[in-house]
Amino acid sequence: MRRLYAVLLAFCLALAGALVTAGPAQAAPQSIGNGVRFTDVTGNPVHALGIENCTATACHFDLPPGTYDVRVRLGGEAASRTAIGGETRRTLLAETPAGAGQRVTRGFTVDVRTPEGEPTGPDGSPGLDLTLGGSAPALADIRVTPAADRHTRQILLVGDSTSCDQPGDPYSGWGQQLPQYLRKGLSVANHADSGESTVSYLGNPHLWDTVRSSIRPGDLVLIQLAHNDKTTGEAAYRANLETMVAGVRAEGGEPVLVTPVVRRWFNTDGTLDNDTALLVNGLGVDHPAVVRSVASADGVPLIDLTARTKELVESLGVEGSKALYLYNEKRDNTHTSEYGATRFASLVRDALVRGHLVPEGRVRRG
Repeated sequence: MRRLYAVLLAFCLALAGALVTAGPAQAAPQSIGNGVRFTDVTGNPVHALGIENCTATACHFDLPPGTYDVRVRLGGEAASRTAIGGETRRTLLAETPAGAGQRVTRGFTVDVRTPEGEPTGPDGSPGLDLTLGGSAPALADIRVTPAADRHTRQILLVGDSTSCDQPGDPYSGWGQQLPQYLRKGLSVANHADSGESTVSYLGNPHLWDTVRSSIRPGDLVLIQLAHNDKTTGEAAYRANLETMVAGVRAEGGEPVLVTPVVRRWFNTDGTLDNDTALLVNGLGVDHPAVVRSVASADGVPLIDLTARTKELVESLGVEGSKALYLYNEKRDNTHTSEYGATRFASLVRDALVRGHLVPEGRVRRG
């Protein structure tokens, strides 16, 4: 009997040691149909992926493509200022202050896709990658869960290099900065691609066909293409916009036409009233005017980003507006810096609210 007791005791001690060595079960995603659920290594469901997936400067979550809600608690013993980026240099949460000993909770919804940046670019790293920045970052907790489809709306972007997820510093597109202005329940799926015109975007199955297949009923699809339609005639340009509008509506989405951001090309009188700045191509096609005309004729919501960016650039003047673009770095008066892209994204946010396309309660200000 004593011998049996000793054997049983040794077995129990060995089992306990194995469990301690193994540590807690880690959550992992499992695909179910079109959705994702999280389970631990034993297959038991768990609610979320958490801070065990983070270091002091970054988080990685092994997730398939999809839409995910992220809730963060920011702050620490000392005063902190934390910003969160993700995937291909997207700004998901602007720098957020928390006082010493305080905790601040924020939430956002993020689109995870392959390729993770520009549609014709490299795949990037699989899963969801977040970076912790700001002048004094402090992450107290994080929870990542699959977004509930019935509560989540996508804003899909069709565009060029002025709106895309730019892969390298110092470039930044306004679509790359738009997520920081949106609360949980609205995600940005940025399908803008450098160098594209209405002609090339419609002709590439990796672009237009992918967008159409990604649209869910009620999604917004913002279309801004003009900068590279340098040799597109007016009739073709109009027809291409009309094709995109019809295609979005056929999938149950809501198209929104966006006039192009201006080039920083000043007249001697300090205005941008010239063809180069206002996107009139060499054939005399006034792109913003055609976009406005199609929007009016087809009953499509319009974001007049040409007018709004013209107003902003002119108000800053020749010198002050340089920081919006890459003039100082590249002598580039077309592509925007992170600062410029952020300012332009705020104009898009304001237009979405003003046009009753997004409720005020779903956007972030300040």
